[in-house]
Amino acid sequence: LIVSSTGLQHTLALLTSQLHPDAKHKEDLVFLKDVFSEKSLAYLMKIHEKLRQYERQSPTPVLHSASCLAEDLAEEIQNGPMEGDERELLLLLSAPHLKAILAAHDTVAQKNFDPVLPPLPDEVDDELEEESVKIVRLVKNKEPLGATIRRDEVTGAVIVARIMRGGAADRSGLVHVGDELREVNGNLIIHKRPDEISQILSQSQGSITLKIIPAVAEEDRLKESKVYLRALFDYTPFEDKATPCQEAGLPFKRGDILQVVSQDDATWWQAKRVGDSNLRAALIPSTQFQESALSCVLYLSVPHICLSFRVTVTSAGLRRSFCLSRKDRQGSPGEPRTPDSALLDFLIYEEVTRYQPRPSERPRLVVKLHCVHVILGIVSVNFLSTLDTTRAKKSHEREGVEYNFITKQAFEADIQSNIFIEYGEYKDHFYGTSLEAIRSVLDRNKICLVDVQPEALKILWTAEFKPYVIFVKPRIHESHCKRHGSSSSLSVGITEEDLQEMRQSAVLMGERYGHLVDRVLVKEDLASACVELRDILQRVETEVHWVPIGWARTT
Repeated sequence: LIVSSTGLQHTLALLTSQLHPDAKHKEDLVFLKDVFSEKSLAYLMKIHEKLRQYERQSPTPVLHSASCLAEDLAEEIQNGPMEGDERELLLLLSAPHLKAILAAHDTVAQKNFDPVLPPLPDEVDDELEEESVKIVRLVKNKEPLGATIRRDEVTGAVIVARIMRGGAADRSGLVHVGDELREVNGNLIIHKRPDEISQILSQSQGSITLKIIPAVAEEDRLKESKVYLRALFDYTPFEDKATPCQEAGLPFKRGDILQVVSQDDATWWQAKRVGDSNLRAALIPSTQFQESALSCVLYLSVPHICLSFRVTVTSAGLRRSFCLSRKDRQGSPGEPRTPDSALLDFLIYEEVTRYQPRPSERPRLVVKLHCVHVILGIVSVNFLSTLDTTRAKKSHEREGVEYNFITKQAFEADIQSNIFIEYGEYKDHFYGTSLEAIRSVLDRNKICLVDVQPEALKILWTAEFKPYVIFVKPRIHESHCKRHGSSSSLSVGITEEDLQEMRQSAVLMGERYGHLVDRVLVKEDLASACVELRDILQRVETEVHWVPIGWARTT
């Protein structure tokens, strides 16, 4: 028994001491003692223990091309003014020993361990009619082989259907799509079912020997894809009976970023989750396949989906607690889809890319969605209002900060001109948000924070605004309705009916618009919620975010 804590060398020494003389196996005992006493084996055991220690630590390289970085840095130093420190650094970067260390680092980081085989001789006899059989021996740990198989319907042969990027088969470079599998560890598999063969492959530990007839087609040497997708649905492969291999499936949640490394198969793509330490690719359903699978289910469920974001006026009387009516834009050019037609869309994947605003760009629009009764107000020199109102200005209010104050006649004229994204009436005064007001704030290089109903996203979801969407969600406790006089600013005046409405509103919002939300803000205390909101607004302008790829192409 090899125990990692005692060390492999110590274990071999114990095995040698336990060998007892046996007349029938005298030569074998002498051979084993000679092997165990070899210094070369002892050195190999030391290397093995170091590698095991390395695997347990699982270090991740910061860079895969340190040599290139050092060369670029040396070139920058040479092109600029040099003093004592710069000359010393240039001398260090030019030293052969440092270059060798960086080259070794890059080799390890890029996993360039496979030997480079010489090319085949030109005088290979192409007229050989015998089948070329290849014996492949792979060494793997408990990881899967990283390949799926299928039965050829015509010949009955067992064929390698796909190779998972980063798996043991892919790393070996010896097994390819289309290869015919004849034997596994010396056992014929021609008469076994594919699920039985998969079980044999998955249960094989350590080394596994395959007898293969290579495919006629050329090996695919395409570079790894750089397509990134945001998942718009949850997927569990072990619950999907359509997957070709449940163990090879990649589970993911809505909002996960997936890097698609192969789209060769029209129905099942190979992908990795961004940020995962596991470098092996796994299977995800393609857009076409998932749309086909969901078409019937979604079609039957559409008549039963009801999205009604009704805002009621309560005694809380918060700034935006009025019913906002969406404008009638029928027949307008460039009209976004109505909610009813949008329900027919299949939310599968969205192609995204990394994006960080440049200093020369105007800020991103920040859209704040909320459940009914959950409103957060925030005022700062960097945040300007886009809300027009016909109400008279109060003594403490400033034009363009809390509201844009206009006359009732001007407001009604703007309604007739379809100026507003949404508008409503509260206590005999009109309130509304317009696209021109949003553009005006952004053009002044101010952060524009709009508080709108979710339906307005259909108009704001464009490359022009690149909206960052925050969903303000209340922390609802069953005891809220009994806590009269509570100090929580978000629970004052909230009844049991209001709580139920908030729950339903949050669920419906998540189902319908959750895939567009960048951040969910769950708070009970108004003050801490505003503090966190300010922190989010600062991060929007400084951190890298994933956005639809079309937004980045327009910058």
